[in-house]
Amino acid sequence: MNEFTIRDIENLCGIKAHTLRAWEQRYRLFTPKRKASQHRIFDDNDLKELLRISFLYHNGYKVSKLAAMTAQEIQHAVTSTIIRDDNYELFVHQMIEASISFDKEALDKIINSIAIRIGMEKAIVNVFYPFLKRIGLLWLNNNVIPAQEHFASHIIRKKIIMATDGLEIPTGEGRVILLFTPKGEMHEIPLLAANYFFRRQNNPTVYMGVDINYDTLCYYLDRKPADYIYTHIITHFDDEKLDDFLCKLSSDYPQKKILVSGPATCCIKKLPSNLTILHTIEDMLNFARETAKTT
Repeated sequence: MNEFTIRDIENLCGIKAHTLRAWEQRYRLFTPKRKASQHRIFDDNDLKELLRISFLYHNGYKVSKLAAMTAQEIQHAVTSTIIRDDNYELFVHQMIEASISFDKEALDKIINSIAIRIGMEKAIVNVFYPFLKRIGLLWLNNNVIPAQEHFASHIIRKKIIMATDGLEIPTGEGRVILLFTPKGEMHEIPLLAANYFFRRQNNPTVYMGVDINYDTLCYYLDRKPADYIYTHIITHFDDEKLDDFLCKLSSDYPQKKILVSGPATCCIKKLPSNLTILHTIEDMLNFARETAKTT
């Protein structure tokens, strides 16, 4: 059984900690356990209940009404609510609840339903990324063991690969985009998502994957065509080594355009002329669309 702090609940449910405390004191909406230090702690069942309360609250239910409802009535209200296609917060809540419980069947069904309702691109941008960000916050605070993050990530990874395989093979002589992450960078979902975005716009791609040795990358680039080199970097480099790596890549392949995204881009101090930073997912989507127009 996991334990969550009130800050964890805030991050997961989207309700401020001071609001949660007020609901507890005024409406007795929930009764958290207490540590010896008197700090509130919440378990898996508390989280699931508060996710449902949060959903109803964000869909117009008053707190006083929620406080008067039983857990069964709250559950019924959630399942009876007409869900709009743009109700991304509910989808995130559903994925969190299934992941915390290691409920593979439920998570599979939720992800499939989301992809069918809003499409894979919107699912990645508006549901999968926010979900992984929240789960990541718990992992950083040691409140979710890595197994739970890996459990959810594996299923998302599989769904993105299946969606990409279902796309039509790019036709014509388009500009080829090579995708990789450097040695030591193991986060694959952002790379898979980028590959999906590029392919969906009919851009030819070469997917090399994660944790690629520089010599291996060069071996391919020296023998096969690639107009763009794309990488996503999250945590692997310190500031100076990141600049050194990108400057070397740009210098070794001056005729190719280097594209970089990920949290580590905020640390880039040197910007070679053939290097472009994609600061946001929208930047990446715009690049995919514009590149498709020029092929």
